[in-house]
Amino acid sequence: MVGTALGFTVLATAAAWLMATLTPSALMVALVQTASTLPTLAFGLIAGSLADLVDRRRIILSTQFAMMATGIAMGTLTHYGWMNPTALLLLVLVIGAAFTFFMPASGAAINEMVSRAQLPRAVALGAVAFNVSRALGPALAGAIAAWWGTAWSMLIGSLFFVPMVFGARSVRRQESALAGVPETLLSGVMTGVRYARHSVAMRSFLIRNLAFAACASAVWALLPVIARDQLGLGAGGFGLLFGMFGAGAVVSALLMPGQLQKRSLTSVVTYAVLLWTIAVLVIAATQWTVVALIGSALAGAAWVGALASLGAGTQSAAPAWVRARAMAINLLAVQASLAIGSVIWGGLASAFGTQVTLLLSAGVTVLLHFLIRHVQVNLGEEADVTTVKLPEMGIRAEPLPNDGPVLLQIEYRIDPHHVQAFLEAIQAVGATRRRNGASDWRAFRDLGEEGKFVERYIVGSWAEYIRQRSRMTLTDRRLQEQAFSLQRPGIDIRVSRLISIDPNEDYARHVARPRQKGKTADTFLRPETEHPDPERVHESRVDDADQSMDDAERPEADRPRDDADQSPEAGGPAGDDPERTGRT
Repeated sequence: MVGTALGFTVLATAAAWLMATLTPSALMVALVQTASTLPTLAFGLIAGSLADLVDRRRIILSTQFAMMATGIAMGTLTHYGWMNPTALLLLVLVIGAAFTFFMPASGAAINEMVSRAQLPRAVALGAVAFNVSRALGPALAGAIAAWWGTAWSMLIGSLFFVPMVFGARSVRRQESALAGVPETLLSGVMTGVRYARHSVAMRSFLIRNLAFAACASAVWALLPVIARDQLGLGAGGFGLLFGMFGAGAVVSALLMPGQLQKRSLTSVVTYAVLLWTIAVLVIAATQWTVVALIGSALAGAAWVGALASLGAGTQSAAPAWVRARAMAINLLAVQASLAIGSVIWGGLASAFGTQVTLLLSAGVTVLLHFLIRHVQVNLGEEADVTTVKLPEMGIRAEPLPNDGPVLLQIEYRIDPHHVQAFLEAIQAVGATRRRNGASDWRAFRDLGEEGKFVERYIVGSWAEYIRQRSRMTLTDRRLQEQAFSLQRPGIDIRVSRLISIDPNEDYARHVARPRQKGKTADTFLRPETEHPDPERVHESRVDDADQSMDDAERPEADRPRDDADQSPEAGGPAGDDPERTGRT
């Protein structure tokens, strides 16, 4: 990741400096930053979904070769004097698109390489490595451009993608959430968006990232102009500014793990934002190169302290099934802020000058931080990402994957003095249902029976419902158990699983499928009964009146058989789950 991030930033920085020599427009220079980040707006969600659904190694290798080829093309065109502003922006767009698909795939792979105990440090290391490389890359690009020219900085930058070609061998192929029924790209995107919308932790990280990156984009977009106009520096001075930025980033990287142990993640981010504001004010208020170098070092420390901490928090809080999509959404928030902010700050700099624009960005940083001071961010705990394996359901016929939608209905009986606590608990449960794939979740009260509440929600298909059950974490389970514990003693929680049918279709198609091996019998569940299923929900079995029906009145499929006639292959007692034999 160090090599890839260096290659990307070397090319982006060389392109920005080349644009500054091709045109005097501050807006065109700022558009280079926009071109490198704009693909994230268009492809960020797709990249995250793709990284969760297909072989990440193939994605990583493809993106490395794409960025390498584009960098060589940029260097060649520049060397022969054939480069123009339009072609430069188009090539930067290609590099930005490849990098957009690379980031979620490589970041999510970190979690598969270390144990859970090592994960927080490994995630922080990956985030720090990326941000430090992005800080050092511009300094390296400026140094190479000063010694050998901009074209050579592009050609040499292309070589930094080679190490990841070999590093991709350590990436393992992830398994599908449901064997034989892979999630589609579009549904994966929608699932990721739904998760971000209903996850409190994810929303907090997004708000913090948006607020910081939108203001921080001013320095990233205008630093070439600051070096050229405000400080009167050439390519070497521009590289020196970024070198001090990188030095500050390295110092921050060394200090950040210790700070996270002493302080909360929210405090670390707050201090980083305040340090960034001070750094911007220092850069804006001086025309002395030495003072500007100090401000650049402070800015580098603040940049890593804020974005690396928030990136590590996002990755540590997201479950495995949506981790790449969560990282893509986080990257989308940052890159969107950088892209849009670069255009805004570039336009303001063209109208009012760089110093006024930097002062304005510092003021907006302080204002936004004050407005979102109540938004707390924390590193994820093990219970937030550890999924729970559920037992198979008690169903007589297995629906097809695309059958649906599926309607889930759970009935509760709550004593009057527990109603308020139940409403709070069921609201928390609803958030987990929506986050894991449910739509149209609602809680109802029965007008005809006091204390009866019904939880209802819809899942798009049977395959999606199976995936939803596999996404439950230990934290989700605890929230559900809190609601279940308020059930009136002596009364069972009753659940119905209903699946949509088309009246015009052959109904026998739905009921004639054999029950899959290992399925449990339908039961009622008493809330105080221990059971491995965290949902505590099973389909209700037939009523006592149905059990007393004569064999002649029963449909052929429902008539009881002698145990001797029920072989394991036929789904009889000899091949059933032990829970089947213990049903009431």
